[in-house]
Amino acid sequence: MQGTHQPTPRPAAYPVTDRTVPTRAAQKASYDKDLVHAILDEGYVCHLGFVRDGAPVVLPTLYGRVGEVLYVHGSTGSRPLRMAGQTDPGLPVCLTVTHVDGLVLARSAFHHSINYRSVVVHGLAYDVTDPEEKRAALDAVVDQVVPGRVADSRPANKKELAATAVIRLDLNEVSAKTRTGGVNDEPEDLALPHWAGVLPLRKGYGTPLPEADLAPGTPVPDYLAAL
Repeated sequence: MQGTHQPTPRPAAYPVTDRTVPTRAAQKASYDKDLVHAILDEGYVCHLGFVRDGAPVVLPTLYGRVGEVLYVHGSTGSRPLRMAGQTDPGLPVCLTVTHVDGLVLARSAFHHSINYRSVVVHGLAYDVTDPEEKRAALDAVVDQVVPGRVADSRPANKKELAATAVIRLDLNEVSAKTRTGGVNDEPEDLALPHWAGVLPLRKGYGTPLPEADLAPGTPVPDYLAAL
């Protein structure tokens, strides 16, 4: 129809760059946005790597995804968050998230492996200073850990917000890498008398343990019971 605006389609994949092509098993890499988002959304702990005083540093921390942005939580005293606010045009970082789905036990020690899903993000991290964006970012981190928790907790006050730092990392230079399937033994090892196969690993949740000072009869919220 003449005059109708056609929206620009969203790219289905991240661009391939030198940094996002694995040096080993490149055929296992993917740049599909839906796959990347699914891997990120299933987790809540990342490892954030950066360089401080010429030496590499890698720190585990919590994160939350909002569209094409990752927000990383920390204390105002933590090194990467201080550096993100002091570095122009931003702090170069590498962020990773990994899920281990199974242990692949081969007949030979050499061919043991794991089934996994991982995401690697390269980019510049920025200190979030806008109060509204910061509050929304912290809400995203909390709900990333336990979906629905933000609505069932007191929002951070000004003092708590001042004591908390958040950095922003845009999802521009991103790749996923996965391994699925069984054992890749050598043909000459197939007759060996050793067990071979995959030992699946699954994430699970225990029964919620209420605090002793919780009001008697307080029910477990539906969003926790659903876990």
